[in-house]
Amino acid sequence: MKKSLVSLAVLAAFAGAASAQTNITVYGVADAAISYKDNGKATDSKTWAVDSGQLSGSRLGFKGSEDLGGGLSAIFTLENGFTIDDGQQAQGRLFGRQAFVGLQGGFGAVKLGRQYNPIRVAVEGIDPFRLAMGSWAKNVFSLYDERADNTINYTSANFGGFTGQLAYSFGENATGTSIGRQLGLSGTYANGPLTAVLAYHNQNLTAGTAPAQTDAGSAKTTLLGGTYNFGPATLHAGYAWDKGNPATGADNLDNRDWMLGASAPVGGAGTVLASYMKRDDRLATNQDVKQWALGYTHALSKRTTLYTLFNHIDRENVTPSTTKQFSVGMRHTF
Repeated sequence: MKKSLVSLAVLAAFAGAASAQTNITVYGVADAAISYKDNGKATDSKTWAVDSGQLSGSRLGFKGSEDLGGGLSAIFTLENGFTIDDGQQAQGRLFGRQAFVGLQGGFGAVKLGRQYNPIRVAVEGIDPFRLAMGSWAKNVFSLYDERADNTINYTSANFGGFTGQLAYSFGENATGTSIGRQLGLSGTYANGPLTAVLAYHNQNLTAGTAPAQTDAGSAKTTLLGGTYNFGPATLHAGYAWDKGNPATGADNLDNRDWMLGASAPVGGAGTVLASYMKRDDRLATNQDVKQWALGYTHALSKRTTLYTLFNHIDRENVTPSTTKQFSVGMRHTF
C-alpha cells in the first residue's frame, strides 16, 4: 500500500513537467456517504457505515494526448480507484479502474490495456443511476467484472449519431488461446431525444490457476436498451439474454434480465431517479432477482453534488433473500 501511494505521488509530481510535451489532465472523484444496510440475516443484519463511491466510484486519474500530426494523436489513461472512507485501493491494484495507451484520429481510437467492457458501458448509458451504489445493476445484469485486462479496443468515430465498439481480451493462456478470452461489441445510436444501444459479450471461462488453467465453458449476453427524453422526464429501458454452459455442454446459465426506469429534473438543480429491475432465471434453481431503487441528486455546483439513494432487493431461493440499503452522501469531482 505504501509503495502504491508513493507511486501516485511521483506521478502527480511529474505531471506538470511532462505536460511540456503532452497535454495531461489530472482528474478525480471524491465520493462518500453515510449508509444504513440491512443484509437480511437473522442476527446482526443492520449496520451503519461511512461508504465510498455510492454515487460514483472514488478515483484519481491521469489522462493525456500528444498531437502526432495529420490528425493523429497518442492517448493514455491511468486511473486508480480508492475507497475514501479508509484510503484503501478499490480494485486491489494501482490502476485498477483503467490503464491503457492508444492512437486516436479520424478513424476513431485503438487502445491497449485494462479497459471497460463494451457491455458495461452500454448498461451504464441506459441505467438512470449510472451504476451507482456499488454497481446496483450487477445484481441483475451481467457486466463481466466491468473491466477486462489484456484488451485491445476499437471505438469508431461518430457517423451521423452512430458509434461502435469492438473489444478483444486475450486469455494469455499457454494451454489454449481461447481459454479465458473475452469478446465484446456494441453499437449506439444517439440523435436528439433518443439513444439506442445493442451490445454483446462472449467470455470463455477458466478453471484452476495459471499457468495450468483449463477450459470451463463460456457465458454470453446480448443486451438491447435505450433512453428517450420526453422533456419533463427521460425513460430508461433495457432487456438482456444470458446463456452459458460448462465445458461438458449442459446449460448452467439461462436468464432474461430487464429494467425500466426514469429520471426527471426538479427545480433546476435536482434530479429524481427511479428504476425497477428483474432477473428471470430459467434454470431449475429459479434464482430470480427483483430490485427497485429510488434516488435524488442535488447539484450545489458543476462539481459538487449531494445525493440520497435507496434500494431494495428480493432474491428467490437464495440466502439472504432480502437486502436493503439507504445512503446520504456527497460527491465532488475535480
